[in-house]
Amino acid sequence: MPFLVDTNVFLRLVPKNDPDRQLILDAFRKLRARNEEFYYTTQVLAEFWTVCTRPATARGGYGLSPVETERKARMIERYCQLLTESLATHQEWRRLIMTHSVQGVLIHDTRTVSVMNVHGITHLLTFDKDDFKRFPGITALAPSDVT
Repeated sequence: MPFLVDTNVFLRLVPKNDPDRQLILDAFRKLRARNEEFYYTTQVLAEFWTVCTRPATARGGYGLSPVETERKARMIERYCQLLTESLATHQEWRRLIMTHSVQGVLIHDTRTVSVMNVHGITHLLTFDKDDFKRFPGITALAPSDVT
């Protein structure tokens, strides 16, 4: 089954000393051994870029240059396939935010789900599993859940 990889998974791979880094790498290896495919969205890459290039003195920023961030983004693009957005994903997003009364920052997760739904992707690799419980048909797994 194909997996969309959430931004928070990619971000924990950036610092070599992140305590979740090896857990993520192990999860990717296990899924690859089962011939699973990995996907990302433009939104995921944009969020990744934002955190990577945010100053290290700012909340959660990594302080990387655009050149350093580009190298890391190319790794995502090399190992994962892009799920494109369209009028259909926009309409699905609008339907989901109204159906589930989504507000605030959870709008971003709803946009992710809209792309997944349109492309028929049911599995998400994320550290924020609870944020996706409201969406039927979406199976959110943390890297620690991958066996």
